[in-house]
Amino acid sequence: MLDHIDLTKLIFGRLSWDAIPYHEPILLATFIMVAIGGLALLAGLTRFRLWGPLWRDWVTSIDHKKIGIMYMVLGIVMLLRGFADALMMRVQQAVAFGDTAGFLPPHHYDQIFTAHGVIMIFFVAMPFVTGLMNYVVPLQIGARDVAFPFLNNFSFWMTTFGAMLTMASLFIGEFARTGWLAYAPLSGLQGSPDVGVDYYIWSLQVAGVGTLLSGVNLIATIVKMRAPGMSLMKMPVFTWTSLCTNVLIVVSFPVLTVVLAMLSLDRMFGMHFFTNDLGGNSMLYVNLIWIWGHPEVYILVLPLFGVFSEVVSTFSAKRLFGYTSMVYATVVITILSYLVWLHHFFTMGSGASVNSFFGITTMIISIPTGAKIFNWLFTMYRGRIRFELPMMWTIAFMVTFVIGGMTGVLLAVPPADFVLHNSLFLIAHFHNVIIGGVVFGVFAAINYWFPKAFGYKLDTFWGKCSFWFWVIGFYVAFMPLYVLGLMGVTRRMSHFEDPSLQIWFQIAAFGAVLIALGIASMLIQFYVSYKRRDSLRDTTGDPWNGRTLEWSTSSPPPDYNFAFTPCVYDNDTWADMKKQNYARPQQGFVAIHMPKNTAAGFVIAALSAAVGFALIWQMWLVAGIGFAAMIAAIIIHTFNYKRDYYIPADEVIRSENTRTRLLESHV
Repeated sequence: MLDHIDLTKLIFGRLSWDAIPYHEPILLATFIMVAIGGLALLAGLTRFRLWGPLWRDWVTSIDHKKIGIMYMVLGIVMLLRGFADALMMRVQQAVAFGDTAGFLPPHHYDQIFTAHGVIMIFFVAMPFVTGLMNYVVPLQIGARDVAFPFLNNFSFWMTTFGAMLTMASLFIGEFARTGWLAYAPLSGLQGSPDVGVDYYIWSLQVAGVGTLLSGVNLIATIVKMRAPGMSLMKMPVFTWTSLCTNVLIVVSFPVLTVVLAMLSLDRMFGMHFFTNDLGGNSMLYVNLIWIWGHPEVYILVLPLFGVFSEVVSTFSAKRLFGYTSMVYATVVITILSYLVWLHHFFTMGSGASVNSFFGITTMIISIPTGAKIFNWLFTMYRGRIRFELPMMWTIAFMVTFVIGGMTGVLLAVPPADFVLHNSLFLIAHFHNVIIGGVVFGVFAAINYWFPKAFGYKLDTFWGKCSFWFWVIGFYVAFMPLYVLGLMGVTRRMSHFEDPSLQIWFQIAAFGAVLIALGIASMLIQFYVSYKRRDSLRDTTGDPWNGRTLEWSTSSPPPDYNFAFTPCVYDNDTWADMKKQNYARPQQGFVAIHMPKNTAAGFVIAALSAAVGFALIWQMWLVAGIGFAAMIAAIIIHTFNYKRDYYIPADEVIRSENTRTRLLESHV
């Protein structure tokens, strides 16, 4: 009997039927909706016989373009989940006053605001920027793929399975109730004895490995695979910002891995790194998490600075003003982002001298950021500006981000931060920067590069509906939080007593509804554009008259990107080629060697997620078997790596002849 009990515990650990939250009506309804949606999707894939193409052409693909698109799809799917959490929080705060408790119990509310932050940063913003870099960078530098194609596939699936672990916490167990940074000692075993923090740890560990390897991959691609003639100072600005972003990823994400490993050791094996007794120090956790966390903010926003540079130059029909200063500003921001982390905890007793140093460095980092704003404005000055959707998102960014930047400089003053630190003012500032800088930038990039990826433009009417709902909704949702923060209202609260505050929360909730309409308009835009794709199809290969090398390819580009490696003489590569009446080669085509697709990345990532799930529930036998299987899969893949195929020369000729016809109007 004892042996049976021990074996059962080894297999199932802490997992039992009590882990299913069937007593929570909101979660039960969500589960039913997800189940119905999943079954409908499975039925659709089966009905139209899409399982084979989905597996062969997408799941196992190592084409950087398809992987980039899958990252973007992951970001959109997780945006729906993360925004649903935000909408529930806003509605709860709008109604929970006095004797009215609202519809979310405090226990559930705390999980929701933690999940909202984790999902929006790790599984919305990160997939978006990684997807953009994956798709665009090889095309901009004249490469046929990234440096390590298999690693690219593996990185994507690690990120995806990390997101799946977070989503699993909805229906099996619960998520953390600690806030999205899981401060110790609240995230320790005494403060959070349930599995919520373990879900947090292992979902981020799995996804973090994918992000780190993606960073290594893109650095190697940019450094080693640029086209002949493309020196560092001739790279497009988006490639420069991608390089700096991935340098930040490589130097900061190991810190996240280590601090989560230490927290896991605290929880599973009774270590005392971050406890308040037996030699531990919870401030060590806060320092480590923000040494990763502040560079993370710039990891998110720097690639979008590159997007805005490309968009402003294209839609002003001018060279980017101050290219060299833009590059230097990007590098300076990259360096300074590592010298400001302590401004996130000015109130924790570091002392006047330390606070002063970090306040000054925080103010200094606004200088190169401001230089970028002026460069974009001077690029627009006397330009032939076309107010297409990407340009509209860019202008909305410039206004919104400047407001967020000014409030950030205010918070960089330690005495002001002492007053505002734990208030809704901080929440408004953070969303001002992230939504204005990252989300608006992603939407500008989607509208800008969508015809490159799919061969047809996005519908303008629904795109403008999405734009205005988002911009107006943002200001209605977050400007009241600045007012509430100045009134002293603290964050993380699910219920309030002062009835005079309610109107401000109701206005903020209405703004969230407007943003929901913006998201719905974007989804309708995709659907309508697909249905009307023949009328929206681009016949030139360069719908925006772009200035960099990716627009020299057909839309969408062929698997091999470039039949001939281009030679680069200018940082506005494609614009320079067109001015010189650039003629494409008509002969000399040869078979092109390309790597084959592989299922190894999906399998290894799935086994990693299985190990993570087993460790969450302390299913030691399952974790051991899963880890052994993962190592075996890695070894098998390592010794069976030579997978390649050749695209025949006649196929390349046919493709290039078609591409030449598409581009004739621009040559």
